[in-house]
Order: sequence, then C-alpha cells, then structure tokens
Amino acid sequence: MDALTARRPRRSAPPLLRRMLTGAVAFAAAIGLAGCIGAGPGSDTGGANGQNSQGGAVTSDPSTPIIDHGDPDGELVAFYGDSYTIGTALSDPEAERWPALISEERGWREFNPSLNGLGFVNQRGDRDLPGQIIAAKPDIVVVTMGLNDNFSYDGGADEIHAAIDRDLDRLHEKLPDARFIVVEPFWYQDERPDSLAQIIRWVHAAAERIGADWVSGASHWMDGAAKRGVLADDGLHPNAAGHADFARRMDAALTRLGLPATR
Repeated sequence: MDALTARRPRRSAPPLLRRMLTGAVAFAAAIGLAGCIGAGPGSDTGGANGQNSQGGAVTSDPSTPIIDHGDPDGELVAFYGDSYTIGTALSDPEAERWPALISEERGWREFNPSLNGLGFVNQRGDRDLPGQIIAAKPDIVVVTMGLNDNFSYDGGADEIHAAIDRDLDRLHEKLPDARFIVVEPFWYQDERPDSLAQIIRWVHAAAERIGADWVSGASHWMDGAAKRGVLADDGLHPNAAGHADFARRMDAALTRLGLPATR
C-alpha cells in the first residue's frame, strides 16, 4: 500500500464523505483505497508544457513496461487510471487485471502506468502520466480516471473540472491519430456521493469535446460487489473475479464501439 496523505476538506464534506472520514475505522478505510485516496487539491497536477504547477521540471517513471500478451505486433494501448486499472489487491496484477485480460483477448500491447490513488488532481506530485502516455505513442488511449477526485471535491471542484479538461485536451492534442476511449469513472460501493455524478458529467463532456468514445455505466460495476463475490479482502477493490467481470463488461462495451476481439 502506498503511503498517502489524506487532506481534510476546507468546507464541510458531503454526508457520505463525512461518515467515511469520521473516526479511526473510517479514516483507515479512507486512506486505504490502496492509494485510491491521495493528496488533495493542493497537490501538483503537472502542466501541459512539461512542467509542474510550481514551474519545475516534471519527473516521470520510464520503467513502465509494454506487455505484448503474446502478440508483439499488436496495437499499443495505453491505460490511464488508478488502482482499479493497475490491479491493486491482485496476486498477479499483470495477468489478472482487466486491462491485461482485454489486451490478451484483442492481441493488444498494454502500456499501463496507472497509479494507486491517482486522480485528475489527487496524488499527482511530480508525476506526469499524460506525458508518459504521449511519449509511448499509443494507437489507443483508455482513460479510467475520476474515482479519487471525489475525496477532494469539497473545496476543490473547480480545480478538478479544469484538470479533467487539461488532461484530455493535452492528450488529444499531442496524440491526434490515437483513438480515445473514455470510461465513466469507477466507484467502489453502492452508496454514491453527489460529487460522483458531477465528475461523471465533466469527464463525459470532455470526452465528447475531443471526439472520444464513451463507455457508460462503469460507476455501477462494483454495485453489490460483496454479495456477488467480486470484492477483494480489503473491502475496497475488485478481486480476480471482479477484474474478470470488469473485463467482460469492457469487452461488451468495446464490441459495441466497433472493437471486436481479434484473437
């Protein structure tokens, strides 16, 4: 689990988030989305010009592998997301996470620099994942961001909105030939804060503006997760069965978008 800093909102949080952030047990759950909650709106978001918000050079991790899943000539697909996309809580993430499963099904090469706790503003530090994705020059970009920004929404809504537009505009501008698939932000429990609907609207609007394909309904993919046996032991993330379920749902959505399996 990453060492994370949870920032207390500047104004009263919505009722759901107040309950999550009240008391020792709730606080442990909040910081334990294995990174699904990171630094709040004061964190560095990384600028479109290769500099961070303080004007310093952005550093990025050059070690993210490209996984060919058996087809070295397949399309290169970049996945831009958080713990739900990197495969936190899985015993073998590079084989069990849903991006690996759909990449294997389609003969894609997977580039997955996703990070625990990442949001459009949360847990950014000096990280420049859009820059890493641009440098990889993928054929397809799959964006699955937004869950973690709910924990910074109170007091940070305007910054979140601006960051959504900035990231998607930058990626589209620098990768004009790539196909973009933007997924409705994931959510991890049945109870939903009002912020989630607003963040979904902002992400959807930005996706439409850049001409991206849109995968709807993904915020409900964890509904009833415990009863369905798709929840990891941490009570926050999908387990291997959950990632297989995500892969089935994503596969159906991609097929509807004209991207049927090629293998």
